[in-house]
Amino acid sequence: MTSTIEPEVGPEIGRARRRKEDERLITGRTRWTDNLTLPGMLHLAVLRSPFAHAKIVSIDVTEAKSAPGVVAVFTGKDLDPESAIGMPCAWPITPDMKSPRRPILASDTVNFAGEGVAVVVARTSAEAHDALEMIDVDYDELPVVLGLENALAEGAPLVHEELGTNQNAVWVFDSADAGTGSSVEDAISNSEVVLKRRFRQQRLVPAFMEPRACVVDPTGNQLVMWSATQVPHILKTMTAATLGLPEHKVRVIAPDVGGGFGGKIAVLPEEMMATLIAQRLRKPVKWNESRSETMVAAHHGRDQIQDLTITANRDGTVTGLKVELLADMGAYLGLVGPGVPILGAFMFNAIYKFPAYHFACTNVFTNTTLTDAYRGAGRPEATFGIERMMDELAVELGMDPMEIREKNWIKHEEFPFTTVAGLTYDSGNYEAATDKAKQLFDYDGLRREQKERRDSGDPVQLGIGISTFTEMCGLAPSRVLGSLDYAAGGWEHADIRVLPTGKIEVITGASAHGQGHETAWSQIVADKLGVPFEDIEVIHGDTQSSHKGMDTYGSRSLVVGGIAVVKAADKVLAKAKPIAAHLMECSEDDLEFSAGKFSVKGTDSSTSIQDIAWAVFSAHNLPDGVEPSLDSSDTFDPENFSFPHGTHLCAAEVDTETGRVRLRSYVCVDDVGVAVNPLIVEGQVHGGLAQGIAQALFEEAVHDEGGTLTTGTFADYLLPSAADLPSFTTDRTETPSTTNPLGAKGVGEAGTIASTPAVVNAVVDAVRHFGVNDIEMPLTPMRVWHAIQHGSAAAGGLGSEAGGGLGSIDATGGAQ
Repeated sequence: MTSTIEPEVGPEIGRARRRKEDERLITGRTRWTDNLTLPGMLHLAVLRSPFAHAKIVSIDVTEAKSAPGVVAVFTGKDLDPESAIGMPCAWPITPDMKSPRRPILASDTVNFAGEGVAVVVARTSAEAHDALEMIDVDYDELPVVLGLENALAEGAPLVHEELGTNQNAVWVFDSADAGTGSSVEDAISNSEVVLKRRFRQQRLVPAFMEPRACVVDPTGNQLVMWSATQVPHILKTMTAATLGLPEHKVRVIAPDVGGGFGGKIAVLPEEMMATLIAQRLRKPVKWNESRSETMVAAHHGRDQIQDLTITANRDGTVTGLKVELLADMGAYLGLVGPGVPILGAFMFNAIYKFPAYHFACTNVFTNTTLTDAYRGAGRPEATFGIERMMDELAVELGMDPMEIREKNWIKHEEFPFTTVAGLTYDSGNYEAATDKAKQLFDYDGLRREQKERRDSGDPVQLGIGISTFTEMCGLAPSRVLGSLDYAAGGWEHADIRVLPTGKIEVITGASAHGQGHETAWSQIVADKLGVPFEDIEVIHGDTQSSHKGMDTYGSRSLVVGGIAVVKAADKVLAKAKPIAAHLMECSEDDLEFSAGKFSVKGTDSSTSIQDIAWAVFSAHNLPDGVEPSLDSSDTFDPENFSFPHGTHLCAAEVDTETGRVRLRSYVCVDDVGVAVNPLIVEGQVHGGLAQGIAQALFEEAVHDEGGTLTTGTFADYLLPSAADLPSFTTDRTETPSTTNPLGAKGVGEAGTIASTPAVVNAVVDAVRHFGVNDIEMPLTPMRVWHAIQHGSAAAGGLGSEAGGGLGSIDATGGAQ
């Protein structure tokens, strides 16, 4: 579905408006962090370790210090006394979680290839980078541990010797213990079918458009940091806590930011390093990373092994789900990295009515770049696992994969529904979304074509992939996050300032980096206050003007930040009402508000919000005791997550002679509740689809046996272009959320979450008759061809090994 630009009449909410911020973003007439040039500014360049694990014997910076333009050179020992706390981790998922101190620069040991060991400060960026080559570091290499199972093996090299283990933490949820369901072990013992599989979630790089960057200016009354970050408010608090600075003397500004995908949620060593150096030299400094630095030193995503067991009766009714995860943390802990798999813990049960559920995750250290939130953060991994398992169960039982989903999902009349994981889904209609998707996709017709191709032995086989998903988004409520030991809350803040001429300024704590907040927030306020869309300015990303916020991640901007805006607007009207009544010499009870005007019921007497704004500004004729201000604010802490859902269908053609995969068609029908701007929704879905399909077919971060990243450039790490993707057919159904006044649900991560299993299910479906029941992602032509030639036991690694043996069913229905 293509959203057309609608005429400028009627309500703003629901209108497909072009984004007001796009002109400056697309033309480049804006300010990115790297555009900033301050008087006397110096440039930083970081020397990074080529080894994944090594002792630093010595660092000789003598020659670098005398290089042209160089002002100073710092090593870890130079900065270490001022940064003894190390980099922060905000999510200690268990009381005994191992949390090794991450220094800003390594001074004794490097634990991943790409870790910083020294920094050059020079008058130009080129001079700083030239001087890096003059630093002589003597390393004593140490044994490297890579791979989750290798790291847990007896006698494995330790990433952090002082911890005595590579195991970071073990987190368990059991429905029998929690009182949300029965025992999985009983289900395994008593069910007619027990099916086991192992899947691999490969490591990914959040390849945002703009590399990370920061500028720090220490020369005023405040220390000011500009950063290409998703989280300016969190960065401000964490900078103060990490470096022991007075928080009221720290100001963080996120200017226009070129993408994030979770990759800019972290608090960076380089940001702390720049702050320390700026303070020491009393000069503004800039650090801007290269793309190759992004690949090795910015955090990575995913990287899990999933051992899944599903139990069912012969009629297809599911009876239990057991999930055992290994999750790679890398060498250190990210800001929220340990909790990312835990977000997935509540989503493996997905849209299905499992009576029993057990989830256990073991987080593991390896000598690699740390992992942290990446678009979807735990939810894509969970959706992949359960949607692959539903396909596998359908095959074992001889059922259509859509049929087994329909048999087990929550029916629309059963909402609100409390799941076996303890979450209450407030609304949804999986039947409606699926019916529309099947119609757009021609599901039955494609099944007939698939059979014809298979019967004729066509070298190009057709596969159909399904992903019926839901997700928990709008990261909140604060009490729930607190119960999971997350350090922060899930609230969001907004201010509305009514200017004397009736123009509006909206200040939001949700910091945009491409989501269209300025447009959507303007539409919300235009409808609430009845002022023109063009008369509204949205301000964000500066902790001085937007003094309070929890920032942008987890599809929370609209369903948390947007609701704070709604509630602040309601308070503006509440303040305006007694003033309007006073001006029109009537009772407040006689007033009604519509289209920007207070009117006396049954008369043509009215006054506009603009008139009231001027009356407040002049303050000549206000009711006694009423302050001369309409400005209002709200801090909204939601009572529940929001639960968008959808059905994604993929038709994939597989050339059995070459292994090449071509996506012939892709249909998705998403339900994101009430859409404020359908054009923005469509853009978010398209971007998410590209990202999820990229995981299925293209992207993978690969290390060699020494821990060196071998996919360190876009020549090796494959991102798809438009030419690699099909034209998407998108549409929506609408079941409003019951937990917020807009009825909205999140959309930013939906496409990424749903599309990966849809594509993999399609490809496996195309070649299953060759004995293939899994192919490890990404599904490259070589892996697909190899799977076809040798069957599932050699289909490309971990995923196929489990698929080959563990999933077979014996004559009595038990698992072999």
